[in-house]
Amino acid sequence: MNPPDTAQLQASPPAPRILVVEDEEKTLASVAEGFRLEGWEVVTARNGDEAVGVLESAAFDLVVLDWMLPGCDGVDVLRHARARGQRMPVMMLTARHAVDDRVVGLESGADDYLPKPFAYAELLARCRAMLRRSALSSGTQLGCGDLQLDTRARIAKRAGTEIQLTPREVDILEYLMRCQGQVVTREMLEREVWKQSRRFSSLDNVIDVQMMRLRRKIDPEGSIPLIHTLRGVGYQLGDDRP
Repeated sequence: MNPPDTAQLQASPPAPRILVVEDEEKTLASVAEGFRLEGWEVVTARNGDEAVGVLESAAFDLVVLDWMLPGCDGVDVLRHARARGQRMPVMMLTARHAVDDRVVGLESGADDYLPKPFAYAELLARCRAMLRRSALSSGTQLGCGDLQLDTRARIAKRAGTEIQLTPREVDILEYLMRCQGQVVTREMLEREVWKQSRRFSSLDNVIDVQMMRLRRKIDPEGSIPLIHTLRGVGYQLGDDRP
């Protein structure tokens, strides 16, 4: 009798736990069923107040959140979660298409934005990508001056003080740190961080907003600037001004 394969004896990783918040019954049922077929654990909420209660009582690996909800809206739910220190990635769904609306969602702590109506295949692909990005990586320690990033714990510190970053901001910072000293264009960020192709749409405004938020956290007043803007070109991370 052959000994059992030790790989087969190892416990399988736990299924991702997803919260889907949507007041439209058919959309909620369809998305939840699709996610469950992926083997994911799914919890649902049908209004903003219910979503706040669920988020206060449990942790999730990903939240799919409709903007326009009965009770408090999706942005209020998101702000409440971020204020409590919850850092899971959040996909915002909305019928609002204007760039200003995207900016409001991202400024409130959303990590991605999918306008309605959407194709389920695209929602699933984006959620998979967000889960991959937020998963623990190879425990590499990255540094630039007095800035450190632990890519396993996904924790950034400057001068020993932890910086509270959203999952998207961690992704951007890690990419900048891995390209330290090099010019990083918006197109590179779009392709490598957002995993989108410019032939479909440009995310320049969204990227600029995210970079502005990240810079405020990484380079507080009185510190040596580490994130530099090369006007008309892109961004560069380094402890020397380019």
